[in-house]
Amino acid sequence: MKLDSKEVWHGSHPQHKLRMEYTEIPFRCDGCKEAGIGLKYSCEACCFDLHRTCALAPSPITHPFYKKCEFRFYSRPPGLVMRVCDACRKDVLGFVYHCTTCGFDLHPCCANLPQRLEDGERAFFLAIKISSTCHHCGLKGLGWSYRSECKNYNLHVSCVKDLLVESWRAMYLNLDKDKVRDIQTTIPSLRATMQTHHQHRAGVGKVRHCCQIAAGALRIIISAILGDPTAIIAAVVGGFISK
Repeated sequence: MKLDSKEVWHGSHPQHKLRMEYTEIPFRCDGCKEAGIGLKYSCEACCFDLHRTCALAPSPITHPFYKKCEFRFYSRPPGLVMRVCDACRKDVLGFVYHCTTCGFDLHPCCANLPQRLEDGERAFFLAIKISSTCHHCGLKGLGWSYRSECKNYNLHVSCVKDLLVESWRAMYLNLDKDKVRDIQTTIPSLRATMQTHHQHRAGVGKVRHCCQIAAGALRIIISAILGDPTAIIAAVVGGFISK
């Protein structure tokens, strides 16, 4: 792969160079088959898109959660059995980082999730497991989560992906109106969950503050999972949960 500031050659698309672009419209990465937004490498002639993370994926890499592992990049899942990302617990359908020694798999964007996220007021830390339940699904379960500094707020990476899929299907695939209404009530339900979780032990002001934390958490976590953890993207995707 030959790289300059704006264009790359990539083995998954040898026909043309891929040019770096910025988009606020969700896209499906043709490498890892996961959702993306923000910076991408694209071939307009072929309607081919790659996350920046997928287009520039180094190999091998290490990860602080798996200190004994060496992850190598594969353009397709190795072996004959279905692989599952150990971060988000979603199927691996394309590009993947795989450790042959331990058998762990990571989507490229998951492998690059920041260990710390902050929006200027609060910080969230990536955790390989949580001791309390996720505020969306109500479960502990497998897979990585983002946890607030106070340890009172947890959100599975997989739950964020589920919310995104539901909201984008409603917004971009023209689902029937009843389905759209169902989804629109599902997305902000996280705030209601936070309120129910805290109202029995906190005053109104504290509950309101906790709900603001929930909204802020979703914005920055979503932007990171989509491969572009920037303030601009956070503001864009914030609209998914504010309606």
